[in-house]
Amino acid sequence: GINHFLSPGGYLSIIPSYLPWHHLINILAGCFEITFAVLFIFPKTRRIGAVGIILMLIAFLPVHISMIGDAPLKLGNITVTPLLAWIRLLILQPLLILWAWWHSKT
Repeated sequence: GINHFLSPGGYLSIIPSYLPWHHLINILAGCFEITFAVLFIFPKTRRIGAVGIILMLIAFLPVHISMIGDAPLKLGNITVTPLLAWIRLLILQPLLILWAWWHSKT
């Protein structure tokens, strides 16, 4: 989440063009990521943090779908190829959602 403020350029470049207010979206994403991460730390608020993380991962799916069409593209030091974008969408995102869901149950 903090990286949204330290290196906003990478995030701004992957926000789909059809969405308005890219800077605001980036700031809100960073704030929500930090908030959900803090909530995730404490047992009493872990479920809220996990559900928030799941909702954010789902909300970010349009970004990952757009990355497939925009690939290859450079994100910092990483070149996102179409294959990498597909792996991120079909494997990494579902695994992260399952991870957060698993923690929401404990």
